[in-house]
Amino acid sequence: MSETAFHWRQKLEQLRSNKLFETCVIAIIIISALLIGAKTYEETTRFERIMHWLDWGVTLFFLAEIIIRIAAEKKTLHFFKKGWNLFDFIIVTASLIPIEDSEMVLLARLLRVFRVLRLVSMIPELRMLLSALVKSLPRMGYVALIMFIIFYIYGAVGSFLFHDVDEKLWGNISVAMLTLFQVATFESWATAVLYPTMEVYPYSWIYFLSFIFLNAFIFLNMMIGIVLDVMQKESALHELETGEGEAADIHWLREEVAHQKQQLDRIEAKLDARR
Repeated sequence: MSETAFHWRQKLEQLRSNKLFETCVIAIIIISALLIGAKTYEETTRFERIMHWLDWGVTLFFLAEIIIRIAAEKKTLHFFKKGWNLFDFIIVTASLIPIEDSEMVLLARLLRVFRVLRLVSMIPELRMLLSALVKSLPRMGYVALIMFIIFYIYGAVGSFLFHDVDEKLWGNISVAMLTLFQVATFESWATAVLYPTMEVYPYSWIYFLSFIFLNAFIFLNMMIGIVLDVMQKESALHELETGEGEAADIHWLREEVAHQKQQLDRIEAKLDARR
């Protein structure tokens, strides 16, 4: 690499890591989101031309920003090794689809909506939250499987016991499971489901309360606990990477203890050699 190219890469790298530049990018992403929302109102049709040019201005800014980030890398391929960089590149390049083309207008608008997700890639805390959510999905899947089994059992029992109360609610197992989903979300479940059933079967409250206890109070809290546990681990990892917080202090202390242990081992080895 020539000295001039190295100098320009350093300048671009400084610009990319500049807090003011990052704040400006976040502000443009928010403006882009506001433009998308404004286009859904009929009152904004008289400003359609202005909004069109603003939209293209935002698109060109994102294009320039992604070029700066690619050029700031030592090797271009290093940029595409990070998933969030690849996501940003796809969204920005896809946004270049002309919105005037009647066949591509829907696709272009949908892709412009996804530009709002770039806030996640720009803000480390949001990336941490999303990463925690994705990593917790496998463990949440097992809880969801148990919940489905409980739904299935209670749905079958409900369809056997209460089908004569209301066919629309308990006619078959699939309808019964949808009814139980309404019960689990507490959406008008008492007046629409519980009380009509209790008029025919007074002790049916045992069925509903046991179902709510299992799903709303146990399994849903288990899911929340899984997410919180993963978020705590991700937060500790983030602190280690950024060198902040208690986790970073613990990491430094461990390194210091390991270093002191190495020094003691060397001293002991020298003393043994003299003996």
